[in-house]
Amino acid sequence: MSTAAACGSGGDDAPKNVSAKTAALGTLTPGVIKVAVQPYAPYTSVQGGRIAGLDGDILAHVATKLGLKVEPEVTDFAGMLAGVQSRRVDLTIGGVAWTAERQKQGLFTDPPYYSPPAMAVRSGKTYETVSDLENLNLGTVEGYVWVKSIQAVPGAKLHAYPDANGVFDDLGAGRVDVGFLDPLIIIAAQKQRPDLKIETQYLTPPTAAQVKAKPAYAYFQPYQTGFYLPKKATKLEQAISAQIDAMYTSGEMEKLVRKYGGDPKQFLVPAADVATARRGVDRPQDWTPPSIAQ
Repeated sequence: MSTAAACGSGGDDAPKNVSAKTAALGTLTPGVIKVAVQPYAPYTSVQGGRIAGLDGDILAHVATKLGLKVEPEVTDFAGMLAGVQSRRVDLTIGGVAWTAERQKQGLFTDPPYYSPPAMAVRSGKTYETVSDLENLNLGTVEGYVWVKSIQAVPGAKLHAYPDANGVFDDLGAGRVDVGFLDPLIIIAAQKQRPDLKIETQYLTPPTAAQVKAKPAYAYFQPYQTGFYLPKKATKLEQAISAQIDAMYTSGEMEKLVRKYGGDPKQFLVPAADVATARRGVDRPQDWTPPSIAQ
């Protein structure tokens, strides 16, 4: 883990006259929520001491409701997880995927959104299913989960790059047919680099039978994100989850997803396996994940 560089104000600037209700949330500093993030626009970035991006905006709304001041700390992804698991921070955010393994070492909130399997494609091209990807040149970033999925596609050639820019460059030049990246990154590139003539499409997730036959195809399915907290932070997790659920009901979550160019039907409607994955693991058997489709 790299050494984290602190951003924002320190503990000496903690809010005065913190209410008993806010203090009872059990943050490391009463009235302050210390949050580890990585530079991952448009999901998270630190600008002027505050966290910008989709996750940053969701947290800002939640923190206001709970009477908490957000104090960001910049690190890398490994540092984000380690900071939570060692309880050096109260929280980490930014497209963190729920997994059965991670929940053993920390707590996940209810999903602020679900990350659909997004594809960057050249304008005029359409790919809908995994079968459509066969024998194509497929790009992603080194170490991303889609590397294994692409390697399992019959006849497909993997092009792995150090960062998303390499994917976009080769897509625009025609050396790659499809790029697999997080959806808001593709949407942002469409706006910032119109010369590439690319668009965002969403892959129809593979069926259970397809995943059983080729387990690596599981990474072509949507995944549920969560805000990630230390194992002992049960009151804080419950309070944040309640606010996340309320944002679905009020329409606030849909408004924020649209703000960053996302499709609410893709980001805010869970796949069938979201509930079954967590029921009896870190949620009760009758848990229903938040959704705008209710």
